[in-house]
Amino acid sequence: MIPRPRAPLAAAAALLLGAALTTASCGDGGSGGKSGRLKMGIAVANYSLNFAREMYEGATEASKRAGNVDFKVVGPPNTDGPAEQQLFQNLTVTHPDGIVLENLDPPIFTRPAAQAVDKGIPIVALDTAPTDGSKVGFYVGNDNYELGALLAEATVKKLGKDAKGTVVVGVPNPGTPVLDSRAKGIKDTLAQQAPGIRVLGPFQTYSDPAQSYGAWQAQVNAHPDALAFLGVGDADSYNLARLKEQRHGRYLTAGFDVDPKTLDAIKRGTNFAGIDPEHYLKGYIATALLIKAVRDGKGKLPSGWFKTPGLVMDSGNIDEILKRQQSVRNAYAWYKPQLDKLLADPNASIGPLKEAR
Repeated sequence: MIPRPRAPLAAAAALLLGAALTTASCGDGGSGGKSGRLKMGIAVANYSLNFAREMYEGATEASKRAGNVDFKVVGPPNTDGPAEQQLFQNLTVTHPDGIVLENLDPPIFTRPAAQAVDKGIPIVALDTAPTDGSKVGFYVGNDNYELGALLAEATVKKLGKDAKGTVVVGVPNPGTPVLDSRAKGIKDTLAQQAPGIRVLGPFQTYSDPAQSYGAWQAQVNAHPDALAFLGVGDADSYNLARLKEQRHGRYLTAGFDVDPKTLDAIKRGTNFAGIDPEHYLKGYIATALLIKAVRDGKGKLPSGWFKTPGLVMDSGNIDEILKRQQSVRNAYAWYKPQLDKLLADPNASIGPLKEAR
């Protein structure tokens, strides 16, 4: 059995009211910079999907371990940019010592983020690079083109370099840079490594689970002879697995993220692989560096793109991933060696913001 999502029931109930868990943690206030209890938070695009939960759990854990931080999580129950924008603006009033901002619609956050920065609120962009006018200069996220390339390489290993046919690619929210970069990485890498494969799409597959299922159902109906169906979002992975099992499909299916249903599909062999962007690690790093900057550097954040890793999940490591996902405690223990290495020398992972993709 796949473990249930780790989000506490109390947090889930609070989130349904539009504002998530406020975590009060104890400890020393630190030295230098701003002392005393800090009021900080994170805004996410869709608290009900696994990718966002992973990020805010990592962020919340970082705040607990830093100590003396009131940390609040906010986000809408569905992907709704304007709703998240309002929650973010509320957070700048109630928790002004620093905010981590993850969103799927960067342009509409340009002005609110710039206004927050002008008020002296340190902002870290998470998972989606900030727009030029946002005045946000520090971003923590993957190289999503590389993650897409990883999925394409795993697909070629299964199909062979001489494979001929079509592969259908889906993107939940076209126009979101990180998701578009994943799709481009898939498409470019398949063209390079298996030129006999023709990529169709990317087609819009939606982040809402029900809409996603319907979109993929339409694609499977339209392309019954496809070699593979690959999605770059959270709901894509488990909906593709569901459809494949319902139809006894012989095609390959795979996607992104670590929703329990996705991990279950990899464990059963329905999905041959999956890409873990390690969202927990990203949320932790963004928050740890934000707290450090406020306490030790008087709010001066690093500048640039902190590039975080990701990994391929398959039959060789799925049991290890399943154990990691059983609890936040397991997750922290699993990630700790990476966190220690990355946070020991943050500058080693930081490159130009303009290169983020």
